[in-house]
Amino acid sequence: MPKKIEISHRTIIFVFVFIFALWFLYFIRDIILQLFVAVFIMTVLNPFVRRLTRFKIPRTLAVFVVYLFIIAVFSLLIAVIIPPLVEQSASFANSLPKYLSTLGVSAYISEQITGQIISSIGSLPGQIIKVGISVFSNVISVLAVFVFSLYLLLSREKLDDQLGFLFGEEKKKKIGRIIDRLETRLGGWARGELILMILVGTANYIGLSLLGIPFALPLAILAGLLEIIPNIGPITASIPGIIIGLSISPVTGLAVGALALLIQQLENYVLVPKIMEKSVGVSPLIILLALAIGFRIAGVIGAILAVPATITIQILASEYLLSK
Repeated sequence: MPKKIEISHRTIIFVFVFIFALWFLYFIRDIILQLFVAVFIMTVLNPFVRRLTRFKIPRTLAVFVVYLFIIAVFSLLIAVIIPPLVEQSASFANSLPKYLSTLGVSAYISEQITGQIISSIGSLPGQIIKVGISVFSNVISVLAVFVFSLYLLLSREKLDDQLGFLFGEEKKKKIGRIIDRLETRLGGWARGELILMILVGTANYIGLSLLGIPFALPLAILAGLLEIIPNIGPITASIPGIIIGLSISPVTGLAVGALALLIQQLENYVLVPKIMEKSVGVSPLIILLALAIGFRIAGVIGAILAVPATITIQILASEYLLSK
C-alpha cells in the first residue's frame, strides 16, 4: 500500500517565502549591483583615506580629497590620452591592409579584416554609451553608487557599532571580519591590477617607441587592458605589434616579440610577487572561468566585475565553512 506524503503548513510557507525572496532579490538586482560596486570602490579607496587621517586630517575632509584627486586624475588622462588614441587607432585601421599585404596576406582577407576593425572603431562610441547604460541606467544610478560609496567611506570607522545595531552583537564580529577580509583582498587585488596595467602599458609604450613601431599608444593601452587576463591577455596584445614589426622587417618583428616576452617575464617574476604580496592571489584558471562566465551573463560589465565577485564568493564561502 503506497505511503501518503504529507506536507506540513510550515513547509508550504517556507517554500513560498523562499520563492518570494528569490523574486525580490531579482527585482532589486540593480540596487544590489550598485551596492556591490560601491563596496568595491570603498575597499579600493579606504586605505588612501586612512593614510590621510594619520596626518590629523578629519576623515570627512580626507574622503573628499581622495574623491577630488581621483576625478582630477581621470579627467587629465581622458584629456591627454583620448584624442591621440582615437587618431592613432583610426590611422592603424587604415594602414592595416598595407601591413597585411607586406606579410603576403591576400587583398580580399585584408579588406575583410580591415572592414571589421573600422566597423568596430566606428561603433566604439556607441558601445561605450551602451556599456555605461548597462552599468548605470541613468543619472540616479550614478548618484546612488556615489552616495553609497561615500557613505561607506565616511562611516567605515563606525561600521562595527552600526553592524551591532542592525544584526546584534553576536553576528557583529563575524560580519565585521568578512568586511575586513573583503577590504584586504578586493582592495589589494584592484589596486594591484591597476598598478600592473599601468606599468605594463607604460613599458610597452616605451619599448615600442624605442623600436620605432607606429601606433605605440593604442598598442600599449591594449596591452595594459588585457593584462587582467592571465597568460592569454599578454599574448593576444602582442600580436598586432608583431604584425606591424614583421611588415617593417623580420628583425623588427622578432624584436617586438622579444619585448613582449621580456615584459611578461618581468611581470611574472618581479612585478606580480612585489605588487600582489599583500593580497591573496586568485588562480589563473579561476580568473579565466570567471571572466568567461561574467561575459556570458552580462557582457563587458560582467567581465569587469567577474573577478571581484569571485573573490567575494570565496570569502563568503570560506567564512561559512569555518563557521560549521
